[in-house]
Amino acid sequence: MTEDHLCAPIDFQSEAFAETLCALALAAGARALEIYGGDIAADLKDDASPVTEADRAGEAIILAGLEKTAPHIPVLAEERASEEGAPADLGEAFFLVDPLDGTREFINKTGEFTVNIALSLQGRPVAGVVYAPALGRIYYGAEGAGAWRAEVGPEGAMGARAPIAARAVPEKGLVAVASRSHRSAETDAYLDGLDVADFAAAGSSLKFCLLAEGRADIYPRFGRTMEWDTAAGQAVLEAAGGVVLTHPEGARLACGKAERGYDNPHFIAWGVRD
Repeated sequence: MTEDHLCAPIDFQSEAFAETLCALALAAGARALEIYGGDIAADLKDDASPVTEADRAGEAIILAGLEKTAPHIPVLAEERASEEGAPADLGEAFFLVDPLDGTREFINKTGEFTVNIALSLQGRPVAGVVYAPALGRIYYGAEGAGAWRAEVGPEGAMGARAPIAARAVPEKGLVAVASRSHRSAETDAYLDGLDVADFAAAGSSLKFCLLAEGRADIYPRFGRTMEWDTAAGQAVLEAAGGVVLTHPEGARLACGKAERGYDNPHFIAWGVRD
């Protein structure tokens, strides 16, 4: 990545950029695991969603790292936006940070929580990392450079990368994945109208990753989500050949929706579509 001035281009397809985002996710995930191993205390934010020390500590780690690496690029981060309000205009390039996606899964100790960091350029998430610390898995994808998965050892060392790709819909029917904590009657009604052969539940942005590695085919989301919840997973999935479309319009899910307060419309994430 080039540096030092406001208009510097970002080589988001480079190995150096991937290493930067992954290192920050691993560091935030290591702190989350320290907290996960003890008693977890949670507060409620103004929107009644829970927040823990791991959310705050992970975000501080990531923000410090991004400030050191790319001080010219603004950041939309969940906890800072909750405390200070979301910025009115982020420009054409900005990072999105969810330091602990799946806080309820974290509190309930299901293991299905993730650290998410993404880069948005001109309204689309072009690179992102999704790290599941308790599961020891990390996913990364960048537009034009493909997507991969790696195992992460107990000491935080990342193993060999394995390329991943979304799959075409199998002849035997779709495998659908939906939220473990936020599944709705509307989701069930939508899936009832499709040729669904099997169903898998998952927490956090891991749902996007199941599609990205060809283990599932569709993820409908009709509840409220924010851009920091989805950008990294969308980047991984689309780098793997999938797509995330608004519902019912069918437009590609965009980033930078300041007029909406950076929340998302309903969307459907797909693996490879015909």
